[in-house]
Amino acid sequence: MSGERPPAAPPAKLSSRIFRHSRFEDAQALITGTLFVALGVALFKQVGMLTGGTVGIAFLMHYLSGWPFGALFFCINLPFYWLAWQRMGAAFTVKTVLAVALMAVLAEVLPRWLQFAELNALFAAIAGGLLIGAGMLILFRHRASLGGLNVLVLYLQERYGWRAGYVQAGLDALILLCGLSFVSWDRIGLSLLGMAAINAALAINHRPGRYMAA
Repeated sequence: MSGERPPAAPPAKLSSRIFRHSRFEDAQALITGTLFVALGVALFKQVGMLTGGTVGIAFLMHYLSGWPFGALFFCINLPFYWLAWQRMGAAFTVKTVLAVALMAVLAEVLPRWLQFAELNALFAAIAGGLLIGAGMLILFRHRASLGGLNVLVLYLQERYGWRAGYVQAGLDALILLCGLSFVSWDRIGLSLLGMAAINAALAINHRPGRYMAA
């Protein structure tokens, strides 16, 4: 009949095309993501907290040896570049090396550029954790990381589908246990809260297939 409406068209299928980032987009992501992480680490350090990953390992070695945190962080990541090259590709590895180098520099210069006359420890734990999680998420979505355990976590997610946030949480807990002799129990509690904020940001926002770009 002429007055009838035509049947509704079926919904268009979502495109499976993966959009690639430009070099400029990758560059700004490396700078922004690394800066977010460095700011979060600065908040943690200001109130005497720990964290996980290679950042946490570098903290522990810094407390033990007194060597510069930035240099330790850079060196700890060196063995993981082979895994990144073999499993994640050359582009991922190059961007990761650049991000790690920038993080090592920022970790040393930020305390000179940014100082807090007063900082609430609870705020530092939550805000610092969210900053670190957001920074890592930016790097992940541009096929980069801060090396070390991030590389391992990303490989496990891509190879086996294991959620990055959950795997990172387990590894971070092991690292935190090693710091029990260096920090007080209240700082351990704050560190756990900060790590929960980091991994919640990753677990909620970083899922396989959700962000189709490279």
